[in-house]
Amino acid sequence: MRAPPQTWPLALSVFARPCPLRTLSQVHLAALPRTPRLTQSVPPAWEGLVAALPQLRGQTRSSPPAAARDAGRAHRPRPRPRPRPPPPPPSPSPSPSPSPSPSPSPSPSPSPSPSPSPSPSPCRVPGKTRSPGRAAAPGRRRGAARRTEHAQWAGPAPGARRKRPRCSRRLRWGMRYPLAWLLHSARPSTFRSVLGARLPLPERLCGFQEKSYSKMNNPAIKRLGNHIIKSPEDKREYRGLELANGIKVLLISDPTTDKSSAALDVHIGSLSDPPNIAGLSHFCEHMLFLGTKKYPKENEYSQFLSEHAGSSNAFTSGEHTNYYFDVSHEHLEGALDRFAQFFLCPLFDESCKDREVNAVDSEHEKNVMNDAWRLFQLEKATGNPKHPFSKFGTGNKYTLETRPNQEGIDVRQELLKFHSTYYSSNLMAICVLGRESLDDLTNLVVKLFSEVENKNVPLPEFPEHPFQEEHLKQLYKIVPIKDIRNLYVTFPIPDLQKYYKSNPGHYLGHLIGHEGPGSLLSELKSKGWVNTLVGGQKEGARGFMFFIINVDLTEEGLLHVEDIILHMFQYIQKLRAEGPQEWVFQECKDLNAVAFRFKDKERPRGYTSKIAGILHYYPLEEVLTAEYLLEEFRPDLIEMVLDKLRPENVRVAIVSKSFEGKTDRTEEWYGTQYKQEAVPDEVIKKWQNADLNGKFKLPTKNEFIPTNFEILSLEKEATPYPSLIKDTAMSKLWFKQDDKFFLPKACLNFEFFSPFAYVDPLHCNMAYLYLELLKDSLNEYAYAAELAGLSYDLQNTIYGMYLSVKGYNDKQPILLKKIIEKMATFEIDEKRFEIIKEAYMRSLNNFRAEQPHQHAMYYLRLLMTEVAWTKDELKEALDDVTLPRLKAFIPQLLSRLHIEALLHGNITKQAALGIMQMVEDTLIEHAHTKPLLPSQLVRYREVQLPDRGWFVYQQRNEVHNNCGIEIYYQTDMQSTSENMFLELFCQIISEPCFNTLRTKEQLGYIVFSGPRRANGIQGLRFIIQSEKPPHYLESRVEAFLITMEKSIEDMTEEAFQKHIQALAIRRLDKPKKLSAECAKYWGEIISQQYNFDRDNTEVAYLKTLTKEDIIKFYKEMLAVDAPRRHKVSVHVLAREMDSCPVVGEFPCQNDINLSQAPALPQPEVIQNMTEFKRGLPLFPLVKPHINFMAAKL
Repeated sequence: MRAPPQTWPLALSVFARPCPLRTLSQVHLAALPRTPRLTQSVPPAWEGLVAALPQLRGQTRSSPPAAARDAGRAHRPRPRPRPRPPPPPPSPSPSPSPSPSPSPSPSPSPSPSPSPSPSPSPCRVPGKTRSPGRAAAPGRRRGAARRTEHAQWAGPAPGARRKRPRCSRRLRWGMRYPLAWLLHSARPSTFRSVLGARLPLPERLCGFQEKSYSKMNNPAIKRLGNHIIKSPEDKREYRGLELANGIKVLLISDPTTDKSSAALDVHIGSLSDPPNIAGLSHFCEHMLFLGTKKYPKENEYSQFLSEHAGSSNAFTSGEHTNYYFDVSHEHLEGALDRFAQFFLCPLFDESCKDREVNAVDSEHEKNVMNDAWRLFQLEKATGNPKHPFSKFGTGNKYTLETRPNQEGIDVRQELLKFHSTYYSSNLMAICVLGRESLDDLTNLVVKLFSEVENKNVPLPEFPEHPFQEEHLKQLYKIVPIKDIRNLYVTFPIPDLQKYYKSNPGHYLGHLIGHEGPGSLLSELKSKGWVNTLVGGQKEGARGFMFFIINVDLTEEGLLHVEDIILHMFQYIQKLRAEGPQEWVFQECKDLNAVAFRFKDKERPRGYTSKIAGILHYYPLEEVLTAEYLLEEFRPDLIEMVLDKLRPENVRVAIVSKSFEGKTDRTEEWYGTQYKQEAVPDEVIKKWQNADLNGKFKLPTKNEFIPTNFEILSLEKEATPYPSLIKDTAMSKLWFKQDDKFFLPKACLNFEFFSPFAYVDPLHCNMAYLYLELLKDSLNEYAYAAELAGLSYDLQNTIYGMYLSVKGYNDKQPILLKKIIEKMATFEIDEKRFEIIKEAYMRSLNNFRAEQPHQHAMYYLRLLMTEVAWTKDELKEALDDVTLPRLKAFIPQLLSRLHIEALLHGNITKQAALGIMQMVEDTLIEHAHTKPLLPSQLVRYREVQLPDRGWFVYQQRNEVHNNCGIEIYYQTDMQSTSENMFLELFCQIISEPCFNTLRTKEQLGYIVFSGPRRANGIQGLRFIIQSEKPPHYLESRVEAFLITMEKSIEDMTEEAFQKHIQALAIRRLDKPKKLSAECAKYWGEIISQQYNFDRDNTEVAYLKTLTKEDIIKFYKEMLAVDAPRRHKVSVHVLAREMDSCPVVGEFPCQNDINLSQAPALPQPEVIQNMTEFKRGLPLFPLVKPHINFMAAKL
């Protein structure tokens, strides 16, 4: 795949402040921590970590290395993405929706890919909330920091999201137009058609913002830009400003938004750290949140946001520090005023300094055993040591305290100096989004930010590349923590930013990273050497970039590295011989133009953060279009970049456990072991003489590009929620025609229930391997669809299989039919079977290296779920999976199915019925599928803990030297009342929990509190990762809960109502795009609760609650002596701990800064999971909120 648009490469710290109600289920576990005040360096492959971990509430993070994460698929680089912060961390706050199923989409199963993600379970668990996970580095979005440091070897930008250009869609006015009419250039009056002719562009399509500001006499405004080019589908109003002090501003007026948001990006990052204080810019980002002259209270900002349905975050990358927040739309001014003080008069209080140094150090310790971070730093360390790129950007206690003390450096004074030197208005860009008019937003920004001082700081530039002659033609053999095998091939290239209108790197990434027939990946896979490939340009910093080709290796591929690289040069030679092809450029241009025209609306916080970052790179008028619309076909630039991709410019890194004991060097900050050697001259010559390989072909024209963009009229019987339009023994079909977004898109979701998919570990493994092999065989066909904005997902689940097809609806049925036919007729290739089975085994083994808090969440799931297979059980059973056995299993799996589906979007009821019939007919014809018997429709239930029961389960993490804990207070089955009691309690304690346990008590970088929901049962959970022992963490959580009892009792009615309002706003926040709305509905369907109007129903009940209700809930369910308290704790010990008591007494009461911990009873220690579950009853299944007889149409 083409290298993904670099989203915030390397964001060093992401300060994710607690977002009060986000449930773990909404959190992308994979990403790691985003704790409010804690910044963390973001690791490269966060995206892959699927397992869990909602973004710990408010955790900040520092951007990680570009991860090996997606190492394999062609990511297509869009016009150079600029600084974009990692997606707002899904803070682990309680989920707004009590929906039982955490995420509508299945959690990824263990992927054979060598990504650093936690080894996922071989199947998705519907109806279960995702564990809290911090926002991960991979989460970075693509427009973020233009090129912040990146882990070149780790693959695409740290956490950079794969954003494929979408295809054309149907025009709003309901007529079919040629694709050319949709592809307009940045020019207002004309555009180039697919055929290359320049045609007049209808005024409606040019998307100019024609709104003038009446107060042009304001001396605080230097320049006003009202002509912002936008998509004609975008109903928001935009205005660009440049203030007299040099701050660039983009204002967005959206009268429909539920949340307002603002972001400020400072064009300074870790590359500008003083040479003797590594991590200072990251540390500065942490400290800014801890009080200002106008608002000196340490948690004033976070408390204000929490009380008004808001959240915040920040991150530091090589060239950017990006701060952003969202808040209920009525409170934008109050939040923006507090936010502005960060840049006017921060305190940098001495009393906070030591605590935040510990926070940064904890963040670094979390990353020390993460391969993505390790590879990222090693890539930097093996370049020019005098280049800023080589710096250690995260920082730790040694660089921020120990060494400065030894050298007589006052870090606080250096911090003040850094802020006063670099936090200059001429290096800042702001984006503000609100319901207010553009004039009101203009006045607000001028009032709050025009006093930021302009120190006329020169923009840092790095014209010299960190990889010079002596760093080229080098081979690095690297020992990873996990059992992964990766090959990273890197070429230094010049900065291509100024060529964004032609984007030659995008063109070459599109071809080199292509996955269709005749591609480089296709040939390497056919030889059994690789599984995935990523190719394209990667951001470096202002002045230099990289071009990368990364693959994950099979066992056989590790023995053929020279040959793999020879094939790369053969393909590059093919591109030289063919020369730049204008039709390829035009196709990319068309796809990007369609993607821009029909792009989904983004959530305010992520949107403002991204735009603030890219404002530094493009003219105000083009800031929305620059990353999408290509204009100039420049063969000379393509050839210039192609000329850099030569053997004499190459750097090669091989990552494999096979190098253990064969290395002679150790990287300074992470301890990565490696060996460096020159690539032999004869090998370089062999690559230089690479001839043309007749098997390589340029991609054919993409047949999946849609041509019909009609928006269908709403049907007379259209309903506000999904309706059941088919209910038979074979299937249940839910249908919802889109009545909100009016884009030519649809989401098709299917759950195929089978009793054979999860009956035991052997069948679970076979279901997983079947679907992985199926996706592998579909890859070449489906890749073109993905490029054209049509993607699919296929995962095994605890109930069977999950399939989703999303994107432009024009050619969706073609892709869906191909997938279903392949499911039923697929023949397994023996070579691919062995390769994917081996990759799966490695992913199961690699789970041992996941973070301690992830282990805690995993063990709790095993303890609480009626049926759940462990990693060890799956590994043992995997040895019994043979090719003949798998071939025999597939007909059995498909022999009896029940299909439940939701078809949602720009489709009609008749079309939906036709799609469902096609699915059924195809399975019946090719697999002879019959309906499931009613008794075969099984649902798993949750263990019911006894009153006053407390159980503790202990395990040790073999890799990390931190402890992890998850404490779960099981409350009750989900219902409207129980959901609101729990969520309101979580809302109230959310900010205090982070402020107390994370900021003041410094328990660790990862601190999270929020609801846990699974199988219709819920409770309160705390998740902490710390250097301190689990039983101490347990005592501090209990002490915190006691303080919250008094806090709630003393709370004023006004304060209590603020929490109710904040939770209501969060819950009623409308989905911003079709896929998000569909995900909510699918969560209800897959959990079989079908409460489609849940938000309105529960918020109505929420508004009736009183403070006494919450106190009663606490005293009955959560207090130490509560009669209905049901508690389970999972303690994960650090690598170096042989044992630890499950409960203990601590003299913390002698510390006047700590609240007294209660005396705890001796818990029951769980020795055997199976026996524990057998000895307890199970909850009944939650009843559906729907009468199926009445629901049928």
